[in-house]
Amino acid sequence: MQTNSNHTEQNNSHQHLISRYQQVRQDSLDICAPLEKEDYCIQTCPEVSPPKWHLAHTSWFFEAFILTRYLANYKVFHPQFDYLFNSYYETVGKPFPRAQRGLLSRPTVEEVLQYRLYVDDAIADLIEQSGNNRDSKLEFLIELGLNHEQQHQELLYTDIKHIFALNPLRPVYKQHSSPPIQQPEDYSWLDVPAGTYYIGSEQNTFSYDNEGPRHRILLDDFSIANRPVNNQEYLQFIEDDGYKNPAWWLADGWRHINETHCQHPLYWEKINQQWWHMTLSGYRAVDLSAPVTHVSFYEADAYARWCGHRLPSEAEWEIAATAYPSEQGNYRESGLLQPVADAQAPGFFGNVWEWTMSPYQSYPGFKPLQGSIGEYNGKFMCNQMVLRGGSCVSPTEHLRHSYRNFFYPHERWQFTGIRLVKE
Repeated sequence: MQTNSNHTEQNNSHQHLISRYQQVRQDSLDICAPLEKEDYCIQTCPEVSPPKWHLAHTSWFFEAFILTRYLANYKVFHPQFDYLFNSYYETVGKPFPRAQRGLLSRPTVEEVLQYRLYVDDAIADLIEQSGNNRDSKLEFLIELGLNHEQQHQELLYTDIKHIFALNPLRPVYKQHSSPPIQQPEDYSWLDVPAGTYYIGSEQNTFSYDNEGPRHRILLDDFSIANRPVNNQEYLQFIEDDGYKNPAWWLADGWRHINETHCQHPLYWEKINQQWWHMTLSGYRAVDLSAPVTHVSFYEADAYARWCGHRLPSEAEWEIAATAYPSEQGNYRESGLLQPVADAQAPGFFGNVWEWTMSPYQSYPGFKPLQGSIGEYNGKFMCNQMVLRGGSCVSPTEHLRHSYRNFFYPHERWQFTGIRLVKE
């Protein structure tokens, strides 16, 4: 027999889940609130998705993996949405080509918003119908869907920035006063002794499957920088013809920058001897004290070689970061939406995703989730590099020490930066 205390606890759990669901879903709409209808359909490159697509895809995720499987007699909002808004789940069905998402004028923005309401109402009904019968698998899938949506919220910011940056009018997404220019923390090195350590998720709270299993690793002693490389420091690499000297570049990186004519971080432009760049608050002079961002793995690795140092492995990064709380950093809640120097709050989180030298691959004993949801992470463990730490557009609650992000080495439209290690 269930006690009254258990019944109350169950109700509180349901209310918390509904409240969290509503908040995360509203956050996506709030991110899109400054946009005009014309902005919702633009795709500026294959990696960038139209904002409208993000709003629909995150709703499709709940529909495809939860509602159609848990809610009896559920009727999908539109039979073709399973094709249009499936990202890469081949076991679910054939996805619409990623590079062609910007060609879809229909469904309209209004229809996508109606779709979101339809899905939200159904999820609320499902949680209510579960009553006092706690279903841990269902709760996990809802939590997975919310974390998935938070990933797309970060993508919304970075994709909107790319969309606006390619517009000659240089639109302003959201006007913010320029953050006060501060002196960065003095550059120093944090020493980590050699030894056997554990990395990976301890699974006390939600984590992705690629964050485990927790396992032992052996590290030699190393020293890691107390902060990311800033724009002033990176500018020295540019001015020393770093982009023109093959000695600093991996072969793939050298080929890539020559094919793309890359000579500086993404969004930078030199006007009258001063560097400017596009931000979500419009076109602004580069803050030389802020962490450099929008650089590829190739650029990060070349800069490290030029300095006589290297990038950290993801294990080195995680062990060094354990001394710092993941809640402390310049995240999207600051409202700045741009990396800034902060001598008062140094650490390993927020501001920029930090490239590591580690290829994205499975941990020993890794097993993907069962079923189609197992395609979420495991299928991408090839030819990508791990990044750690979160960025200025990441939600604070989304990050943790074991969190593993991953991108292809040439990509740089995300807020990606550099932290150095020396032997």
